[in-house]
Amino acid sequence: MFIFHFAKDLLGFFSKKMYLCTRNKLNCQLKSNKSMEISRILQLWYAQNKRDLPWRETRDPYRIWLSEIILQQTRVAQGYDYYLKFVSRYPTVADLAAASEDDVLKLWQGLGYYSRARNLHAAALQVMSAPYNGLFPSRYEELRKLKGIGPYTAAAIASFSSDEPVAVVDGNVYRVLSRLFDIETPIDSTQGQKEFLALATELLDPEHPGTHNQAIMEFGALQCTPLSPHCPDCPLAEKCLSLANRTIDKRPLKTGKVKVRERLLHYYLYKYKDTLWVRQRPGGDIWQGLWEFVITEGDEILHPEIPVAFTIRHQLTHQLLICDFRIIELPAPIKTLPPEYEPVSWQNWQKKAVSKLISEANKKFSALF
Repeated sequence: MFIFHFAKDLLGFFSKKMYLCTRNKLNCQLKSNKSMEISRILQLWYAQNKRDLPWRETRDPYRIWLSEIILQQTRVAQGYDYYLKFVSRYPTVADLAAASEDDVLKLWQGLGYYSRARNLHAAALQVMSAPYNGLFPSRYEELRKLKGIGPYTAAAIASFSSDEPVAVVDGNVYRVLSRLFDIETPIDSTQGQKEFLALATELLDPEHPGTHNQAIMEFGALQCTPLSPHCPDCPLAEKCLSLANRTIDKRPLKTGKVKVRERLLHYYLYKYKDTLWVRQRPGGDIWQGLWEFVITEGDEILHPEIPVAFTIRHQLTHQLLICDFRIIELPAPIKTLPPEYEPVSWQNWQKKAVSKLISEANKKFSALF
């Protein structure tokens, strides 16, 4: 009798376990089918609506890398011409590595976030040495070792150039996924980054990862836009939980706004005939390696008796710069400035790499020369 009941219990245990396993497999299959359907819809939409962009016509990881670095924090319309300029001036990674950092910064001028340009040049130098030996990598783990290449950029290059199945998560992807699944987890939290990467990986089409990644990013850029998304004609409308729950305008969620620090800068154009005095900005602050006029900050004003010629307000991500510019006409070359300042002719000054702020000031000063 004991053996009979034991065998019955054992049979019941295994039957229940088999049922649970079958149910889990079924749930996984249903989940997989849903992911495949979403990816299929995105790729079909992409085939019909994608923009004709030059970096989409190549599988060269070097050129894809150029486009990705240029397009960080930059609109496609602005980055388009810069991409063409860079591939024309530096068609190979060897050409980029052979250039000086000053030349790269000058070509980059106007794009902002100049650390991207410095990292671009540093990574090119890395590729020219061992273990790469001049061959730009196309695999995720190798790309991550290069200066300035984070998880998103590595995933983009790897999937676009060699179809490595790694999911991309950028601002567009965050927005699409947070709305599609009505996710309340803040995208700028550690938990949110893990959650969205896991979801993006789950949705990824392993057979066409490059096309899938391009599709979901393009969908976010053109269809599921930050303001006034095109919900009425959205091919994912029936699956969109935020649309059903009327939370479209609340997704994605962030933990809080970036605090902006205000800085008062005073610039001085010391002018003797066609000569002015400038310096290259040091590290540890904004615009490292770019050139500027003589400068003080805050309450330190060198020539309070000279009226301000003009003021420029310049907004950065974390800083608001209020910049006063004064003109000091000199009867002779000045010799009392700190040693980091050097004289330069107005003509040669135009060849220096400068920030957008100084470029704007140059236009105002040009009439003096």
